[in-house]
Amino acid sequence: MAVRTSEKCTARFRRKMHIRKIVRGTSDKPRLVVFRSAKHIFAQLIDDEAGRTLLAYGTTSKAAAESLKGSKNKTETAFKVGQTIGAQAKEKGIERVVFDRNGYIYHGRVKAVADGARKAGLTF
Repeated sequence: MAVRTSEKCTARFRRKMHIRKIVRGTSDKPRLVVFRSAKHIFAQLIDDEAGRTLLAYGTTSKAAAESLKGSKNKTETAFKVGQTIGAQAKEKGIERVVFDRNGYIYHGRVKAVADGARKAGLTF
């Protein structure tokens, strides 16, 4: 049985590939990638030159369970995820990043992650 993908997923994948042709992360300026699902949100800092993930944080991680407990909605949770990944990046000495919205519209939870990272001190 063949797996069908929805038109919505196909369109996001097409947008994602168009963005990835342009956006590249380096060791001193890694790529901040956002992935969102219906319930959760994840952020990663990726060095594309070395092909490795420098930091990763999301709502399903064990450390997030306590820090995200008081969140009222998913947008507030996304903001806290952005703040946390920004704080972790600052601890590792990373101050500048390239933002990769991963084909999603820069609105709502994706924007909240970016705003949280900026508040933590990251520069885009």
